[in-house]
Amino acid sequence: MLEGLRHLTTTWFGKILGVFLLIGLAGFGISNVILQFGSSTVATVAGQDISIKDYQRAYDSQINALAQRFGRVPTLEEAISLGVPGAVIDRLSGEAAVNKFATDMGIGVSEDRLSKMLREDPNFASALGQFDRATFVRALQQSGYTEAEYFDLQTRAARRQQLVSGLLAGVPVSATAVDIINRYAADTRSIDYFVLNAQTLPSVAEPTEDELATYLKDHQADFRTKPTRNVELLALSPDVIASTKTITDEQVAAEYERTKDSRVKIEKRTIEQVALTTPELEKAFTDGQAAATPIADVLKATGATPTILGTLSKAEVTDSSLADAAFGLKAANDYTIIEGIGAKRAVIVTAIEAGGQVSLDDSKDAIRKQLALAEARSEYGDILDQIEELRAAFKPLTEIADRFGLKTFTLAMTPGAPELPVQPDLSADDVSKIATTVFNATQGELSPTITLSSNRAMFFDLKSVQDARDQSLDEVRDAVKTAWTNAKTEEAMTAQVAKMLDELKAGKSIADVASEVGQFPTLSQPLKRSGDGTPVLNQAVANEVFNGGPDHFGSAVNGDGDHVVFKVAEVVQAAADATPQAKQYVEDTTRESVYQALLAGLKSDAGLRINQQVMSQLLNTGTVQ
Repeated sequence: MLEGLRHLTTTWFGKILGVFLLIGLAGFGISNVILQFGSSTVATVAGQDISIKDYQRAYDSQINALAQRFGRVPTLEEAISLGVPGAVIDRLSGEAAVNKFATDMGIGVSEDRLSKMLREDPNFASALGQFDRATFVRALQQSGYTEAEYFDLQTRAARRQQLVSGLLAGVPVSATAVDIINRYAADTRSIDYFVLNAQTLPSVAEPTEDELATYLKDHQADFRTKPTRNVELLALSPDVIASTKTITDEQVAAEYERTKDSRVKIEKRTIEQVALTTPELEKAFTDGQAAATPIADVLKATGATPTILGTLSKAEVTDSSLADAAFGLKAANDYTIIEGIGAKRAVIVTAIEAGGQVSLDDSKDAIRKQLALAEARSEYGDILDQIEELRAAFKPLTEIADRFGLKTFTLAMTPGAPELPVQPDLSADDVSKIATTVFNATQGELSPTITLSSNRAMFFDLKSVQDARDQSLDEVRDAVKTAWTNAKTEEAMTAQVAKMLDELKAGKSIADVASEVGQFPTLSQPLKRSGDGTPVLNQAVANEVFNGGPDHFGSAVNGDGDHVVFKVAEVVQAAADATPQAKQYVEDTTRESVYQALLAGLKSDAGLRINQQVMSQLLNTGTVQ
């Protein structure tokens, strides 16, 4: 049949039939993929394809940046809600449009320039700060790039950089904008102020029973118990099983004899070096070496600061001359001088970790642990099966634990199981999984095994359930009294601050206002909008200080939770000459604004077409995860 089909495609009838089939498939949307996009193309812009591979790399880079901010890797659903897929397409299409524009203008990058960029990239430098090809190849492998892809990426980046530098280098900067930014950053204000807190006001009267009862009723949501599950837990893992094993001295000795040839410690040395960049420095070290002057004295006399290369084995030192020199020294705190690039180098060894055969005494603990863990790993599956069979027979967890020499522990678990992290070897995901399973369990029924990994599991018996409930006044009397007192004190302070501000508004001096509560106003040091770096006059207070003119007064709650009442005493404008930081900020912002406008125009002219089928497949299958 296949041979017949092949023959059919060689005839005119077969070719015409193929055309009709292609047109028919186009009616189902297949033409978008076949005619407009390649099978591995996510989008096209300016005649350039954005491949799935390029999209995946850019997506991973964005996800890694979010992971550093959030402290965890966001899920696919979270990434979509944050607009990551669209942002990645937008960035890649912008780069493609700019590259097309730069290519049309004849901007290129020479091989010499690419070579220089490669040599100067610190990501590919050795311990000596020089380009290391092995590091370069390893970095490419880890990132999933070929050399051709890397150089293509660098070519496009350099082309964009030249374009942006050429077009935006002379963008005029608004002097008014620079002045505004400079004034905002460098203006200072001094204030007369005093602090109002619970100690500066009369104490609040003791609450009555009715007042406490009323407060509890109005704030009952703050005084509830947490839902609690009282559980008995049994952890199972090779480490747990290994803790029940007894390994004899004879077993340890036999294992040592079997493996002693592999129990060798590699010698390591802490290596430092000093580049002898001047004739005077070279002479000082050379003379010191000839006179056997201690290295500490030579360093002190010359003021040289060594570069610490680390504690390394000889194989870990990529510079063979340096390795031979460092490991040829006889003792710690010795040094020698070798040739270097452009200048000689003093190589110093400050510490030596001896190598050689590891003795039986030094190996005992490690061997005992290894043998116990090996036995435990081989028994884990069998013990797991036996425990699950006993659980199915409704045997108590304590009885099961006793049978295998294991231990259970009890826990009053609340939602999220914050009590669990005190247990070893539990990640945040493990804690969440255990808490979810426990709170979904039903008392009196067989609880499921909680599988944490291929060789870690948790079993539990749900002993009792305590649902959340409102607490009575007798249970939380002290807490309610404290909360009521704090609330009344805050009300009194707020009322006192409002009264004082009214008096300042009426023209009363801040000294007279402060005297009403036994305070004396303090003149502050000049403040910027960031405050003075202390909790008393922090940024929140400074923001309010700058929220008005030269006669401004007001109040703000500071970092200690106290109310600061103030009146501006002096306004000092920034110097006429803007700071370099202010100028740089306006220049950068202006260039960025012009660049974004250019980018929007280029993308609009280039035309972006997204392969919706491929994009939907990526998102629906989670390939981008």
